Amino acid sequence: MDFPQPLMRGTLVSRYKRFFADVVMEDGSAVTAHCPNPGAMLRVNMPGLPVWLSKSDDPKRKLAHTLEFVEVGGAMVGVNTMHPNRLVAEALAADAIPELRGYATHRREVKYGEASRVDFLLEHPDRPPCWLEIKNCHLSRTKGLAEFPDCVAARSSKHLRELEAMAAAGERAVVLFVVQRTDCESFRACAELDQKFAAALDQAAAAGVEVLVSPTAVSLSHRIPWTPAA
Repeated sequence: MDFPQPLMRGTLVSRYKRFFADVVMEDGSAVTAHCPNPGAMLRVNMPGLPVWLSKSDDPKRKLAHTLEFVEVGGAMVGVNTMHPNRLVAEALAADAIPELRGYATHRREVKYGEASRVDFLLEHPDRPPCWLEIKNCHLSRTKGLAEFPDCVAARSSKHLRELEAMAAAGERAVVLFVVQRTDCESFRACAELDQKFAAALDQAAAAGVEVLVSPTAVSLSHRIPWTPAA
C-alpha cells in the first residue's frame, strides 16, 4: 500500500474524543488531525510522541490531516485501523499470503452468523469457503511481544464465536491479526485487559479456527508466532 503523498512528521499534543489528535508539526504549525482509531490506543497516545500524518487535498474533508503512525522507542506503530483490511485485500489479490492462496474470488463484508459481516469471504468452486476476519494490533507492553486487544473487545469475541460456528459447519474459518508495529516478533492475546477474548481465542483455535499473525508497516511480510493464553 502506497500513500499518495509523503507523510508529514510532528509531535503529538493530545488525542481526544477518540477521533481527534492535536499535533505540532516540524515547522511549528499546529493542526488537528483525524484519528482513525476508536480504541484505547494504549501506550501510543502519550503527549510528546513523534507522529506521522498524511494529508488529503479533498476540499470536502473537515480535517485535511490523518494520524497514520506513532513512533515509540524507535519503532513505527500504525494506528490507522482502516489499513489492515486494505493491506489484506492487496495481499489476497497478489496471492501474497501462502495460507490463503488459490481462491478464485475475495468478497468483502458478507453477511453471516448473528447479524455480522465477515471481512472477507474467499471462494473457489473446488474448495470449501474460507471465512476471514481481520484484527488490527498495535499494543506492545513487553519488548518484541504484540498483544490484542488493548481494551475490552466484546465485538471481536463475538466474531470468534461466529468463526467457530463456520468451522463446526465444515467450512474454513481464519482470524488474521495484522500487527502494525516494526518491533514485534511474537503475539498473544492480552488476557489482562480482556480475559474473555483471550479465552475465546483459545477456544476458537481448539475448535478449528486458524489463527494467523502478520507484521506490517505498510505491507504484509512474514508470519510471526502466537502463544495461547491458557
